[in-house]
Amino acid sequence: MDILLLLVVATVVAVGILMIPLWDVFRGKVKGQAAKSRLWTHVAGFFGLVFLSFLMPVLFRTNVFAAEGDVVDLMTGTLAQGLGFLSAALATGLSSLGAGIAVAAAAPAAIGAFSENEKNFGKSLIFVALGEGVAIYGLLISILIINSL
Repeated sequence: MDILLLLVVATVVAVGILMIPLWDVFRGKVKGQAAKSRLWTHVAGFFGLVFLSFLMPVLFRTNVFAAEGDVVDLMTGTLAQGLGFLSAALATGLSSLGAGIAVAAAAPAAIGAFSENEKNFGKSLIFVALGEGVAIYGLLISILIINSL
């Protein structure tokens, strides 16, 4: 249990340290080339943290998810199930991204049309709802994929 607490504390500290380069960028005090270099520092630190998090259990030679004396098979399921879960996640994520792009384009146009003529509210609302429907369809497809596994 002590090793798990150590890993959690180390992760929280690492994420806190990882956010330091972007603090002034978020506040709007750093712009241009300095902001780009801080962003690349953040990205490199993130991937370094991910690599370190995969390396820590190997370094400590322990399984933090099992109690002492337990034999745990961490790999359950087949490759097809793993790919099915991955495809469900991609269906939901990419459809939500597409819906966000569609709503980002349709909503300002709908507000502009409504401000010019109040009778355009119903017509413009349909286009915004069509963009949201893409995310719902992606979620439905991912539910169908997960139910078939």
